[in-house]
Amino acid sequence: MAEKAHVSSSEAIEAFRASLIAYVGKTRPILEDGADEVSRTRQWLENDRRIHWENQLRRRTKTLEEAQQALFSSRLSNLRETTSAEQQAVNRAKRAVAEAEEKLKVVKRWTRDFDNHVDPLVKQLEGLRTMLANTMPKAAAYLVQTVKAIDAYVGVAPVGAASAPPTAEPSKEDASES
Repeated sequence: MAEKAHVSSSEAIEAFRASLIAYVGKTRPILEDGADEVSRTRQWLENDRRIHWENQLRRRTKTLEEAQQALFSSRLSNLRETTSAEQQAVNRAKRAVAEAEEKLKVVKRWTRDFDNHVDPLVKQLEGLRTMLANTMPKAAAYLVQTVKAIDAYVGVAPVGAASAPPTAEPSKEDASES
């Protein structure tokens, strides 16, 4: 024999539906911000950082050439000794050029590898965005239908109870069932 449901209110389902709608409303902008941030980072790597370090490499290479020229000139002219300051300037410029070359190499590697590292995560974000855009509105609509069904169920009196007024004495049908 089937058990009867004892439902008295649909308020819990309605509260859950309201929470679901609030969740979707808060989550969508966050996911969109995440996707936008990935795009901005890609642009930053490909354009801003690459151009910055290429310019730094050119500037630092020019500084190195100037320091080497000053050191070479001081060695050619026998008028004075090569100073340690000139040698230090050359060494500093060499380190600066090496740093710029290394940074440019790292930026180029990240530009090349960025999509491989980020694409799996972006696909997960897209899946969640799709679910929030498609599945959650359907779920909210289903909850509305569920609330209507429960309210209709609660509003219907049991069969036979509405047609006969309650009596103190059992009827013939009730006595035969016992």
